[in-house]
Amino acid sequence: MNVFGIGFPEMLVIGAVALVVFGPKRLPELGRTLGKTMKGFQTASKEFEREINKAMAESELPLEAQAPKATTSTEARVVQPVQNPPKPPPLY
Repeated sequence: MNVFGIGFPEMLVIGAVALVVFGPKRLPELGRTLGKTMKGFQTASKEFEREINKAMAESELPLEAQAPKATTSTEARVVQPVQNPPKPPPLY
């Protein structure tokens, strides 16, 4: 089990420290508050993603313009070499 890059042993240590700091009476209340806060963040994140997707779907841009594309080999060949490059000064 790995949540936010924290394994099970680390979660046990965090739980033990929270139990000592907040005590057994306040720990359930703290857990509920933390759960509600995380649920609020998830809801806001999903709503934000939904709004972005909706705006992309409603835009007048073609599908190709909505996502960035990689440089093609044709675009890479357009670059022309310099005809008369400057010469460096002589080294004495």
